[in-house]
Amino acid sequence: MGYKLPKLPQRPENSNKGTFGKILNVSGSEYMTGAAYLSSVSALKVGGGYVELASHENALRVAASHTPEIVLAPTNKIPEVINNSTVLLIGCGLSTTDEAVNLFKNTISLAKNLPTVIDADGLNILAKNYVELPPNTILTPHPKEASRLLNCSLEEVLSDMELSAKRICKQYNCIAVLKSHKTIVTSQDGKIYHNNTGNSALAKAGSGDVLAGMIAGLLAQKMQPFDAAVLGVYLHGLAGDLAKKDLTAYGVLASDTVRYIPYAIMSII
Repeated sequence: MGYKLPKLPQRPENSNKGTFGKILNVSGSEYMTGAAYLSSVSALKVGGGYVELASHENALRVAASHTPEIVLAPTNKIPEVINNSTVLLIGCGLSTTDEAVNLFKNTISLAKNLPTVIDADGLNILAKNYVELPPNTILTPHPKEASRLLNCSLEEVLSDMELSAKRICKQYNCIAVLKSHKTIVTSQDGKIYHNNTGNSALAKAGSGDVLAGMIAGLLAQKMQPFDAAVLGVYLHGLAGDLAKKDLTAYGVLASDTVRYIPYAIMSII
């Protein structure tokens, strides 16, 4: 792996939901509603204390129908909500409409020093718009999104995944999680992690949303950003491995992976 797996964050008995962080999740849109739910619930499943989802009313309605544990807010409440948040997760199913671009830019400008995870359409928006990112930002592209971020061909990314991850890291002053069957995590100070969990069961729509939520949930528990990215990637792949044993690689959905997060955690406690 090239890097020792970080330990799970401690959970003191004398605690409350605030102890384990508050994640503001700006995800989902009118026609992409599942990503908002998946990224929110996975942040809770990995131990985050509180998730507030700010999104289009369609996405809020879907999230509410699946679980009562996610707090819901319209996007015009973001300037108020973000002040009490400890982590920002943004981009899952956000879309790339003009409205989404403005929402992304405005939210990032409010994040200031907030640890931030950017995924999916957030990455596509970032590739086309200069935005000053908060320190301790984690970008989670798949190879095609990486090619957009680097303004190069997909073939160039695939030919040297480690170099591509390092280039993203340097260009955006971030931690890069370059997703594939062997996901690579790189940091600005030269740390590199090659993941060894996961399988083709995770090659399903929504899988990246689950991973982004897991990383945000670990960040909310005060893990260092690189450690949160590494442990999130490892546990996500392990949840997929455990789900495959029961459901086969054909039958695992992203929502199944969410259900297996606690079992993945149990296996390393």
